[in-house]
Amino acid sequence: MSQKRVLAIHDISCFGRCSLTVALPIISSTGVECTVIPTAVLSTHTGGFTDFTYRDLTDDIVPIVNHWKTLGIRFDAIYTGFLGSFQQIAIVADIFDKLKKNTVVVVDPVMADNGKLYTIFPSEFPIEMRKLCSKADVLIPNITEATLLLNEEYIDGPYSLEYIDGLMKKLTILGPKKIVLTGVFFDDKKIGVATYDAETCEKSYYFSDRIPGYYHGTGDVFSSAVVAALVNRINLSDASRIAVDFTVGSIKRTYNVKTDTRFGVDFEEGIEQFIRDVVSDSKF
Repeated sequence: MSQKRVLAIHDISCFGRCSLTVALPIISSTGVECTVIPTAVLSTHTGGFTDFTYRDLTDDIVPIVNHWKTLGIRFDAIYTGFLGSFQQIAIVADIFDKLKKNTVVVVDPVMADNGKLYTIFPSEFPIEMRKLCSKADVLIPNITEATLLLNEEYIDGPYSLEYIDGLMKKLTILGPKKIVLTGVFFDDKKIGVATYDAETCEKSYYFSDRIPGYYHGTGDVFSSAVVAALVNRINLSDASRIAVDFTVGSIKRTYNVKTDTRFGVDFEEGIEQFIRDVVSDSKF
């Protein structure tokens, strides 16, 4: 059986574990080749740091893809995260059309959290992101991003089961058939994810204890783990469960040693257990 290959389209933050510096090791650790298209290079991510350097790589994306087309390269999955402009969204949407051939498209619509659109984005950004999400097979938003994609008002939790189920079903109307909704909580003690597969009507929920604080890069850790598990032919609910355990373990290690949360979470020490979990559930 040939090795699986994922294309990850993200920026590179040279310090502060997120985006490609998270996606590459997590996906590769499960035996999957992780090919990359960097959308920008930053000295650090933008969360909590100042005076960071930024180099836009938008002009390089299309030539990279055109070269690959001459080589006949194919991908089992394409996985997108932070995209910094309308132009990048349009280019990535075109990449889906050019490279998708028996390929699972996973979109993490990174643009908002805690009820607010990130300040670097104009108010029209969710409209363009919605167009990209319509081409996804699997969509991994948090609740803020889900409400922006649906043009609904954000509400604070705790949430009801009916509300979460309703959000996921409405998101599938946009195009993607599989939803992984993060930041779900029904009380103040547990937080986790909900999943919905519109083709099978299967829903699942998985929760873990809350850990105090806000930890940068955890969304990228989680989504990369989901992608790695899915490509290893693990179903949506089990992939999300494995990803939650991996992410929460990373947060706990970081919390226990009181590392500066801007630096990202210690996912590296959890890789061994993550691999065991993926191998245990893999259908290969």
